Amino acid sequence: MSSPVELIKERLSITEVIGAYLGLEKAGSNLKAKCPFHNERTPSFFVSPSRGSYYCFGCGAKGDIFSFVQAFEGLDFMGALKTLAARAGVELIPENPRVRTERERLLSLLDTAVLFFQKSLGENTHALAYLSKRGISDETIQSWRVGFAPDSWHACSEFCLQKGFTADEIARAGLSKTEKGKTYDRFRSRVMFPIFDSAGRAVAFSGRILGKESEQIPKYLNSPETSVFSKSRVLYGFDRAKNEIRRKDFTMLVEGQMDLLMCHQAGFKNTVASSGTAFTREQLEMLKRLSKRVLMVYDADKAGIQASLRSASLALSSGMEVKVAALPAGSDPAELILKDLPRFKESLRLSSHIIDFYLAAIQAEKLDERGLVRSVRDRLLPYVAALESSIERDHFLNRIATATGIREEALREDLAKISRVVPGARADEKKETMLSPRRHLVERLICGLYFWQSREEKRMLDVAAFEKELGRILGKERSGRLITEARAVEDELIFQAESYYRTHESLEPSACELLLALEEDTVREELEAVMKELALAERGKDAQKRSLLLSRCQELTRKLHELKNKRADANI
Repeated sequence: MSSPVELIKERLSITEVIGAYLGLEKAGSNLKAKCPFHNERTPSFFVSPSRGSYYCFGCGAKGDIFSFVQAFEGLDFMGALKTLAARAGVELIPENPRVRTERERLLSLLDTAVLFFQKSLGENTHALAYLSKRGISDETIQSWRVGFAPDSWHACSEFCLQKGFTADEIARAGLSKTEKGKTYDRFRSRVMFPIFDSAGRAVAFSGRILGKESEQIPKYLNSPETSVFSKSRVLYGFDRAKNEIRRKDFTMLVEGQMDLLMCHQAGFKNTVASSGTAFTREQLEMLKRLSKRVLMVYDADKAGIQASLRSASLALSSGMEVKVAALPAGSDPAELILKDLPRFKESLRLSSHIIDFYLAAIQAEKLDERGLVRSVRDRLLPYVAALESSIERDHFLNRIATATGIREEALREDLAKISRVVPGARADEKKETMLSPRRHLVERLICGLYFWQSREEKRMLDVAAFEKELGRILGKERSGRLITEARAVEDELIFQAESYYRTHESLEPSACELLLALEEDTVREELEAVMKELALAERGKDAQKRSLLLSRCQELTRKLHELKNKRADANI
């Protein structure tokens, strides 16, 4: 019987899948497009229909339909599998819960909690009345799976325990917490909004207190970070909005769940919410792949303005166009849509570039000359500095000078003193890892095979020989680093490898194919590095170094040719 991966690949061509995301142009027997994974002016991203793969000559991104959907949508392998299975009409047969991976167990548990909260909402007239008063329709409640956590210490946990989950799993999913030796439900007496990943799977919750909040009882309570939920990588509503963002070519960004639900309910289906947290670079990259235009629709109060400033700084520095909708004072998107939808639409129509927006706000304050200069320097110039384009910076400097009467030369002098470090950006942002889906599908499958077969009693692969060969290709240090890094996502990699190869009688041919592909990539990388050194040696007229490097280039070229022949002989 064919595996789900094989069935999906039989039904979906790579042209069909990638063509739904990018505009592909004919390039001989292949197709090309501008790479979605790095900025470029001319297309270097090529798709091969015959091989069912893609490769970018600019950044090295490569893989098949699964790795593309993973990288583009920001999903793990299971999320990409479910997304493509739904599109291909392939049924994914549920596994026995006892043998599911930890990640799948937690996702199943969270979905069970969603069902519990939905059932509880139907039994609570007070919560239903609150949602009705806020303008949320029954259809929206059902569609977005809004629920209610009853005012009980253990109701949710007991329901999940009855469904076969353990107390430890409930805690690791962020549904319970322990204090002073007592364990109880994290969410109580709250309207519950499930937070979904890009594939539409519940990964966390945001709960709005139904009653009086205080310093001890916050108005909104969000799930903690878990193995399936990273706050910086999830946008509320992204799973529903992504196609509409691509179609309309801009994203509407709001802060909270109520704002988002009312926007979608009113027909603004390209809206996503940051769920009350600062906009992150990871979230920005998710949106930028779909459109480079963002419209911020935040509350018309000081907190809302500060939130838009933090978000805009990241977007501007990445070359995105950022606009702000000026809502009437004292209003938020949800309230304005409910009370005066035409005025909300007018606010969107009158939106302006964020620098123009804050320039107008500073002018409206009618400051004295010294206050005006200070405000422009401290509140406006940092966002001019964040602009990626020097042409745009010149344009806005001229506008500011004309509007305020401040000399443009003085503005330029102050601008030069401002670092382009973006306000709100983290100094510890993670760099791309060896196992990033956009880099090496081959390395992910190698690690998956290694972990999978290491666990098996009856193996279809000589694990020791496989590990030794991996060390020979990458070197001991690099291969060790690869395996260490892969441990963090071991279950996911095993599932991916099993999905690809579980119907094979022997894994030796597949392992050989993967190792040859990895060695070819490794040799090509070394050849490129040596060729760069050779060019430097030639410019520096270092004859001895040039001779050594030229010899190494010839050696690596021969080796690359031999590896290609090996792959051809093996019909790879």
